[in-house]
Amino acid sequence: MINGERSIERPLRWGMVGGGRTGQVGYKHRTGAQRDGTYRLICGAFDLDAERGRDFGTKIGVAADRCYGDYKELIAKEAGREDGVEVVSIATPNFTHYEITKACLEAGLHVICEKPLFFTVAECDEVAKLAKEKGLIVGVTYGFTGHPLVHQMAAMVKKGMLGDIRIVDMQYSHGFNAGDDVGAGEAVKWRTNPKTAGPTFVLGDIGTHLYYLSEVVLPHMKIEKLLCDRKAFIPTRAPLEDHATVLMHYDNGARGRLWVSSVDAGNMGSQRYRFVGSKASVEWSDSHPDQLIYEVQGEPHRTLHHGMPYLEEESLAYDRMGALHTEGLGDSWANIYLWIAQAIDAKRRGDDAFLKGHHYPGIEAGTEGVRWLENCVRSADAGSAWVEFK
Repeated sequence: MINGERSIERPLRWGMVGGGRTGQVGYKHRTGAQRDGTYRLICGAFDLDAERGRDFGTKIGVAADRCYGDYKELIAKEAGREDGVEVVSIATPNFTHYEITKACLEAGLHVICEKPLFFTVAECDEVAKLAKEKGLIVGVTYGFTGHPLVHQMAAMVKKGMLGDIRIVDMQYSHGFNAGDDVGAGEAVKWRTNPKTAGPTFVLGDIGTHLYYLSEVVLPHMKIEKLLCDRKAFIPTRAPLEDHATVLMHYDNGARGRLWVSSVDAGNMGSQRYRFVGSKASVEWSDSHPDQLIYEVQGEPHRTLHHGMPYLEEESLAYDRMGALHTEGLGDSWANIYLWIAQAIDAKRRGDDAFLKGHHYPGIEAGTEGVRWLENCVRSADAGSAWVEFK
């Protein structure tokens, strides 16, 4: 169980690009990073409006002279300090990720970036090569993949408790974009513009969460081919989509279905995962994050609760609140940030043995998410045709 004891020698000197007063994800990053004393926020370029960013930064405890106008100023001025920043989180729109990540790595800084990581696999490969050359970590924040019951599912699959996996069924939908974009905020505008969002809207924005979580639970299974059908129900969002369905064939013969939508009117936002094997199935949803449904063929339905001693050690190791208290997104983010901090610390110490066995969403996870998106777009643009996954 995680109880807040520091697992690295000292807190990492941490900064943020984006994530200011008007951002949607900045607070999630800060609460996740600072939960276990493994990061200390010392600087930031929090906003495109430098004055607003400085005002915000000082109100969350950052010194005024370390609230910078942009990421270039942050990198330049922090480089000259003995107590300069070591790791930077990037909580900005998609189209800026590649440029900022590359600049940080070239300056010798570790990076934690929002998803989707970049626009193309080629960009991911280039950054992965740069990170390796520099001996630096790139982490990616896939929200719920730090939840202990996700790792309970992974352990059950690994130990054969479900049998051979046959069916993968995933959904992430909400209704917050069911209306048109007249008067929409900046967060909607950049997400529905190909120049700033990239080649997808909901597939990249929420679909990559589903895909990466399935990789955590089913690391032994690879997609052989897929079919993607996507549509913009609000015409002004075209050529991007606000609704999509993806069918997948896996290398072990399993079949998968994934659907994402931001026009699911009335839905307040939910993720649901069901993994079906030859012996049993498991189902988990962020609507009831403390419960995992376990159904063995021919036996009574079971509801497993997080934090209980009957769970696998792989789940209990990441539990924070205990069985009487619900764990949610904030706890998952804290785990992700903790794992990345441990990876950075191991890299700094040259502990390759630790890194080899350590789980965290890194550059490989970000790259595979972008690869999945590229294949989805290729299928959709070919008229929703089956395409070989490459």
